Amino acid sequence: MAASSYAMQSILANPMMGMSTRSRVNHFGIPAMYLRRNVSLRVRSMAEEEQQSEPAEPMKQPATTASPKVSTKFSDVLAFSGPAPERINGRLAMIGFVAAMAVEVAKGQGVFEQISNGGIPWFLGTSVVLTLASLVPLFQGVSVESKSKGFMSSDAELWNGRFAMLGLIALAFTEYVKGGTLV
Repeated sequence: MAASSYAMQSILANPMMGMSTRSRVNHFGIPAMYLRRNVSLRVRSMAEEEQQSEPAEPMKQPATTASPKVSTKFSDVLAFSGPAPERINGRLAMIGFVAAMAVEVAKGQGVFEQISNGGIPWFLGTSVVLTLASLVPLFQGVSVESKSKGFMSSDAELWNGRFAMLGLIALAFTEYVKGGTLV
């Protein structure tokens, strides 16, 4: 490690030094005098260490699979890494993106024009209703993953919400740069 660090420092200090002949430089441009040959490299996996340290016994299946307890504390549900913030923002973005595109196609109004022509009360009303509808099950201890099955999984909802957030930003930015509606 020290040899490669020294080699990089010397190359960065004077990149043309020692580069006059091609035979003395490897294909990365590092002079051969700084490289050691026949160096062995060992890579160990931590998973292998865990398997070796644990006694080999057959896996026991639990008799019943109980769903993990979900915290219903306000601070846990609305924490940065909690279940509510990204899901609620994603759900709002999905509805907002579809609504913005529908109004744009139907009336020819861009996002900024929709907001200035009475869109704020609609946005606030939808936000309150959707937020409350999303929080009630979480405060009752129902996890999103417990209701997730098949194609409509909780992960799919997160990714759709993320793409909708990006879509709204891209739509607003494109309309701002273009100076008019997208469609």
